[in-house]
Amino acid sequence: MIQFQQVSLQRGRQFLLEHADLTLFPGQKAGLIGPNGSGKSSFFQLLLGGLQADGGQWDMPRQWRVAHMAQEVETLDRSAVDYVLDGDTELRRLEAAIDEAQHDGERLAKLYAEMENIQAYSAPARAQQLLSGLGFAPGDEGRPVSAFSGGWRIRLNLAQALMCPSDLLLLDEPTNHLDLDATLWLEQWLLRYPGTLIIISHDRDFLDNVVDRIVALEGAKLNLYVGNYSAYERQRAEKLAQQDAAFKKQQEQIAHMEAYVRRFRAQANKARQAQSRLKAIERMETIAPAHVDSPFNFRFLPSGKMSRPLINLNDADIGYGAAPVLANVNLGILPETRIGLLGPNGAGKSSLIKTLAGELSLKRGECHTGDNFKLGYFAQHQLDALDLNASAAQHILRLSPETREQEVRNFLGGFDFRGDMAFEPITHFSGGEKARLALALIVWQKPNVLLLDEPTNHLDLEMRQALTLALQDFEGAVLVVSHDRHLLRSTVDEFLLVADGRVQAFEGDLDDYYRWLLTRRQEDNAAEAAAAPAPAQDKKAQRQEAAARRAKLKPLTDKLKKLERRMEQLNATLGSIETELSDPAIYEESNKQRLQELLKSQGETQGELDEYEEAWLSLSEELEESA
Repeated sequence: MIQFQQVSLQRGRQFLLEHADLTLFPGQKAGLIGPNGSGKSSFFQLLLGGLQADGGQWDMPRQWRVAHMAQEVETLDRSAVDYVLDGDTELRRLEAAIDEAQHDGERLAKLYAEMENIQAYSAPARAQQLLSGLGFAPGDEGRPVSAFSGGWRIRLNLAQALMCPSDLLLLDEPTNHLDLDATLWLEQWLLRYPGTLIIISHDRDFLDNVVDRIVALEGAKLNLYVGNYSAYERQRAEKLAQQDAAFKKQQEQIAHMEAYVRRFRAQANKARQAQSRLKAIERMETIAPAHVDSPFNFRFLPSGKMSRPLINLNDADIGYGAAPVLANVNLGILPETRIGLLGPNGAGKSSLIKTLAGELSLKRGECHTGDNFKLGYFAQHQLDALDLNASAAQHILRLSPETREQEVRNFLGGFDFRGDMAFEPITHFSGGEKARLALALIVWQKPNVLLLDEPTNHLDLEMRQALTLALQDFEGAVLVVSHDRHLLRSTVDEFLLVADGRVQAFEGDLDDYYRWLLTRRQEDNAAEAAAAPAPAQDKKAQRQEAAARRAKLKPLTDKLKKLERRMEQLNATLGSIETELSDPAIYEESNKQRLQELLKSQGETQGELDEYEEAWLSLSEELEESA
């Protein structure tokens, strides 16, 4: 186990840890959270031996193999697959030893036996599976590392860490450069990981689905909370509720969330994603007290008059080269539009947003904006466009030269740029601070259309929470691409699926999308298997083998169909309940008993549906692995 006893760690005059205690047992999966600069990365360096404690003692088993995800990667000429295989240091050691022992038959025999023990001969296939799961295209495995962009090199670092056989796995922001598909794949991989896992992450859904402990860096202490991130929020909310100084702010936040829930419930329709959003908002109402001490407090101000539509895309072909990435796209964006874009990596989600933002010209068709159209566009290159020699305040004053200094200070304070920090050059800002400034500039300009391409990258948990609340109150149109499922569930009303060269409505929520991905993966695997050259064997043997495989899988497929039938029934029941709940009359005093019955039935039905969906996902994965 990992055990810290009265450990202190000092950087300069600041104590990152001061007499901190912590115990983690083998096999536990912990999320390490805390504000930027609180010492999360230093904690990892302590475990890796890169830092020494200034007081106290800590211990973990000497024989433990430790794997960690590097944050930087050199520009290398090695192929991607070789770079990933380098993560298996024992494999590389044995390969080097075999090269040196070419004329020593006895030693070679021992070395080959060791290779067999570590399953070395399946290593290239396992490395290829990691690359595929993390979104690399067929053929990428042979490309040199130097040919990939920074974000894709970070993915290679992640694949290399996963390739390393380990007892302790340390991951620092593993989802930062992943899309939603790769994030879902990584979740499943980590759930199967048998060792001890410690993750630094600002993705609350990712933490909820993977970890069973939260280690919070609070006041230079390591406070351990049992459960996932949602459990941590509830426990922290209960603790903060007892602090009188926080009481007033708690009540204001809770009142705000209650008003929002009532307003949204009245207009919620039967669409699954709308109901999913309603549940997310209701959950946010209960955890609002956990964030009362957040340093962030901002909202989008009304932009004034809005056109209908704000943007209209007609018969559009979108892309860069000769062939369009997306064809015949028709999309109208109204003031009340709130869309999340789903789809595989490289399918064209960012291309669609760039087209709507006017950064990418149409290959065919028309794109019109309304007279009162006012754009707020966030993409990763927005960070590169910041002037590193200017301060955060100067960036605001360049947009509005007549603004008073105090007004600028007050505004930037909501993004935690306080005091002198607001007037210092941003050259030393972290990635998270630059992302906050880029968002602040968008908020300042009072847009009525927000186009957001992975807006939460580099943002910590508290800033993501503040952005989610601000987007809920935003009165204009929102179109967002994000791997942050909590943000999507809480802020959008509908999804568009961008896949196979088309943009079409997706009738479902994020759980349905995950099932769509599983089905697509199964179909792709089947297509690859069909395209592979058949081994030389007679047709009778082939028929017998196929029949045996069908017989083996039949109990699983029958069970899957039975689950699907029950899920359809539950969804129909839930739809009927939610139709009644969408009627404002049900909230009148005279219908109080019926409302209570509906809410109870809704909770029970949803609980049963969640259980069946979890069983469906588990069975689908089993079927995929057995196919």
